[in-house]
Amino acid sequence: MPTIKDFTPGFRSVRLLLAREKGHPEGDRDAGYDLLIPLDDAGRIAAAEWKSRQALCRVRKFSERAEDLIGLVRRKPGGQWYFDYAEGEGDDEIGFRLGEEQFIVGEYLSIGRKGAMHTYRVARVERP
Repeated sequence: MPTIKDFTPGFRSVRLLLAREKGHPEGDRDAGYDLLIPLDDAGRIAAAEWKSRQALCRVRKFSERAEDLIGLVRRKPGGQWYFDYAEGEGDDEIGFRLGEEQFIVGEYLSIGRKGAMHTYRVARVERP
């Protein structure tokens, strides 16, 4: 289990919550992701920092309707970010342009799963 000394100053704990969409007109505070990722001064994923500390970059997917999933934040050779929950690609979730997005409270970003894109709002960004 990582300790606080394993993290550099750029690491942040980020909470994403499901934004408004069909079936969730108010969004859903009980569905989202908790990320542990390094961010640069602009709030974007710090790719060089991620590369040197990949094993620390975690994702927890939560929902009141399903058991939590724990995985890693990974990057494909072309630069696309994704969430990897187990071996294989069947449960991977793709971040839409996550490398360009700013993880700043109030911003929105999209994550694809099972062929559909869903929008999430950055609800919290803090030091771990």
